[in-house]
Amino acid sequence: MPFRLYNTLTRQKVPFEPLDPSNVRLYACGPTVYDHLHIGNGRMLIVFDVLFRLLRHEYGADHVTYVRNITDVDDKINARAAERGIDIRVLTDEMIKVFHEDAMALGCFGENDGVIEPRATDHIAGMIAMIEKLVGKGHAYVAEGHVLFDVPSMPAYGKLSKRPLDEMIAGARVEVAPYKRGPMDFVLWKPSSPAEPGWESPWGRGRPGWHIECSAMSWKHLGETFDIHGGGIDLVFPHHENELAQSCSAFGHDVMANFWMHNGHLQVEGEKMAKSLGNFVTIRDLWANEKFGGKKWPVGTLRLATLMTHYRRPIDWSVNRCKEAEAIIDGWVESLHLLRHSDFDPEPSKEILEALSDDLDTPAAITALHGMAKDARGDAEVSKKLAKNLLFLNFIPPIKQMTHYIEALNIYLEKLKKYLREERFSDVFRLNLDIDDIDRINLFIERRLEARAAKNWAESDRIRNELYDEGIVLRDNKDGTTTWEPKR
Repeated sequence: MPFRLYNTLTRQKVPFEPLDPSNVRLYACGPTVYDHLHIGNGRMLIVFDVLFRLLRHEYGADHVTYVRNITDVDDKINARAAERGIDIRVLTDEMIKVFHEDAMALGCFGENDGVIEPRATDHIAGMIAMIEKLVGKGHAYVAEGHVLFDVPSMPAYGKLSKRPLDEMIAGARVEVAPYKRGPMDFVLWKPSSPAEPGWESPWGRGRPGWHIECSAMSWKHLGETFDIHGGGIDLVFPHHENELAQSCSAFGHDVMANFWMHNGHLQVEGEKMAKSLGNFVTIRDLWANEKFGGKKWPVGTLRLATLMTHYRRPIDWSVNRCKEAEAIIDGWVESLHLLRHSDFDPEPSKEILEALSDDLDTPAAITALHGMAKDARGDAEVSKKLAKNLLFLNFIPPIKQMTHYIEALNIYLEKLKKYLREERFSDVFRLNLDIDDIDRINLFIERRLEARAAKNWAESDRIRNELYDEGIVLRDNKDGTTTWEPKR
C-alpha cells in the first residue's frame, strides 16, 4: 500500500520513498535536559514512536535508524545548575534519568529497542569540524570570539518556514550584538566564562550554539542527507531552518532531510500551557504525582489521549480527554474476553496499516479499532486481530497466555487488580490465584479433555480428583467444554 507523509518543506502530502530502503533514517529533536518534560514534549515522543514502529514494520526492524538526541549543553542548563548550586553534569545526568523514565511511562521505545540517543557533549569534535567547513566555504565568520553563520550567504534561507523577512528577523533567537554582520546571523560557537562549560577550539575556549548541535549529531549518525527530520511545530523556525542552512551549506547539498515532519501545538483545558497560568503539566504529573485529574493515568490512556487527534492538528489536553481515552480502552479490553492461551507478536491489520500509512492518520486507525472491538465481542478471531493492533500501537503491553478468566489482559497492575476485584472474578480473587495458577488449571483441563477423547477414564478421573483436592471443582458442559469453580 502507498505510504504518504506530509512534508513541511513542500507543504504537501506525498509518497514516502526512502533514500535507501535497507537503511531508513529518522531524526527527531529530543529534550534539552534542564527540567522535567512537559506534555507537549510527550506528544512529540509518542508521535515519532508510532512513526518508528510503522517504519520498522514496513522496512524491517534492522533497516530503520532512529536518532533522538539529548541536548546537554545549553544556556538554560547553565542557568538551572547555577540556580540549584550543583554541577552541570549532575543536573543533566539527573534529568536524563527522568527523561528515560518519562519516555518509558509513555510507552515509547528507548535505547534497548534500537533508538539511538546521542548526547551533544559527546559530539563537540563534530561540531567544530562542521563550523570549520562553514568558515572555510565563506558561510560563517569569526567575530570577538564568536563564530556566526552568515545568513545572506545562503540565498535559499527561509525555504522551510516560508516566513517573511521581518518575521524571521523578529523571531531569531540570538542576541543583538555589534559584531554581527546581519540581524539574522546566528551563533555557531561562543566563548565560555570560567564558570561555564567550555571546550578548546580554533576560536578559543567556548561552547556550541544550539542549532549546530543537531546538525552535527544527525551527520554523525545518519549522514549528510537522510530521510525524515521531525519535531514540534515550534521548532520550524528558527531551529530547523538554521539546521537546514548549516548542513546544506557545509556539505554542498540542496537538502538536509527529504521529509520534515512537525506535530501541532498543545493546549491545556483550552489555554496555552504556561507556569504563570498554573496549568503547566509535566509528563510526571500524569503518571507519578497524581496532579492532573487527581489520579495516575496509565500508559495506554496517555497514548490514546494523544493519538485521538491527528499529529499535525492542535490538541487540547484535558482531564475529560483522559477520561474518554480510559473508557475507550476499558471497552476494548472487555472485547478481548474470548481469547484463550494466545501467545503472539503484534501484527497490525490492513485497516490499521492503511490509516497509519496515510500520514499517520491515527484517528482513522482508532475508528477501525472501534469497529473491531464491536465485532470481537462474538468472534475470537476478530478478538485476536484487535489484540494484535492494540499491541502494535502499544495501547496494551505484550500478552502472554491470556485466558478467558483474565479479561483485563494484564494491561497494568492497577487495571488487573480492578478487574479481578469485580464480582465475576470474586472466586479467583478469594482463592488468591495468580496468572500462573490459572494457566495451570486450564492446562489440567486441556489434558483431561484429551484423556476423555481417548476414553482414558482413569486419567480423566485422576485429574478431576487432583484439582478437587486443591479446592477446584470441574463442570463438564453440554457443548463439550469444561469450566471450573472453587469448591463450596
